[in-house]
Amino acid sequence: MTQLKPVRAFGSYRWLVVVLLFLAMIINYVDRQTLGILKSTISADLHWSNSDYANVHLLFQGAYAVCYLLWGRLVDRIGARWGFALAFGIWSVAQFATSAARGIGHFMVARFALGIGESGAFPGSIKAVSEWFPQKERALANGLFNAGTNIGAIVTPLIIPAVVLSYGWQMAFVVTGLAGLIWLPIWLLLYRHPQDVKGISQAELDWIQQDPVTPITRIGWRKLLRLRQTWTYATAKFMTDPIFGMYLVWLPDFLGKRFHLDLKNFGPPLIVIYLLSDFGSVLGGWLSSHLLKRGWSVNRARKTTLLICALCATPVMFAAYAENVWVAVAIIGLAAAAHQGFSANLYALPSDLLPRGGVGSVVGIGGMLGACGGMLMSKYTGWTLDADRGYAPIFLIASCAYLCALLVIHLFSPRMEPAELIDDSTAIS
Repeated sequence: MTQLKPVRAFGSYRWLVVVLLFLAMIINYVDRQTLGILKSTISADLHWSNSDYANVHLLFQGAYAVCYLLWGRLVDRIGARWGFALAFGIWSVAQFATSAARGIGHFMVARFALGIGESGAFPGSIKAVSEWFPQKERALANGLFNAGTNIGAIVTPLIIPAVVLSYGWQMAFVVTGLAGLIWLPIWLLLYRHPQDVKGISQAELDWIQQDPVTPITRIGWRKLLRLRQTWTYATAKFMTDPIFGMYLVWLPDFLGKRFHLDLKNFGPPLIVIYLLSDFGSVLGGWLSSHLLKRGWSVNRARKTTLLICALCATPVMFAAYAENVWVAVAIIGLAAAAHQGFSANLYALPSDLLPRGGVGSVVGIGGMLGACGGMLMSKYTGWTLDADRGYAPIFLIASCAYLCALLVIHLFSPRMEPAELIDDSTAIS
């Protein structure tokens, strides 16, 4: 059998798909992080405590947890194109609704709606990558689109303070909601399944479809929940998702309390942190894809990259003791980069371990558990800070999470073997 050679990356349609996903993640994380940037401003205006703020974020995470599971199943049924479009529309409307919130109850409802919509972003994105990329390129594609989350985190402290200082905090949510309404019609116009795109070359289509094809089109919930491959991914998400969520939501508060930075001057430190995390996302995805192309097994390539990332996250335990803001930024930036490199490879596991018909559902299960972990982390963070214990115990948890997650991955899937399934097209869902 003749070995396929990759088509040229420049001008290839599958990379246009990554660009669309990358832009979507920028908008997703701008919308998500806006409230974190405005914590001090809104808390002062509406007289919130740390626990009040944690509870508002908790409602977002609760909706995110439950609906992540549902979106995973939905995108398996209706595909990435319409599943992602629906999710995007819901979270854009929710962002507008946040601008009209006045009391903490209103904020909770608006953020709950935002969680419903935003929970569809990663199931839709990973489903799209599984449709458009062969196994050896998926971690790189995941790393590239996931880099958009860091760009979103960089853009937010650049744009939001300027909008707030000129027009008030309500306008910040209006501006970010409008961005989603620009992206949505472009997605619907350009995204199709590879076989349905008229402009794609046969060489690229052959490259995309080079992996062995499984006849399985549907996998029931009961069967998925019995598979150790499902729990390999889901448990690792439970352990690591809360850490980056903590960085997004609480870093402005940490910089303010530790180094007396505010809305006008915490932008540059946050930008550096998320630039570093962007680098980690792309490098982590590239490394395992590079190792696979050099002939390494999936098991060895993924776990080696995960181990490197996990080790790079451990120094963050010292961030709370840093005396200089840029020392803290370097430590947290390394940890954020490690998280994103870890995540780029973690997102590849569902398509490594399961047929495409179950990828979205397993991503949904993992995302639900990740959001549940985030809820616990959010409550713990608010409680710890209100008890005047500071950020040291929070960063200690962040330093250990990735090595623990890698241990779980290895115990559940020591050889990274794909699930062996028979046709389940009649399974109850």
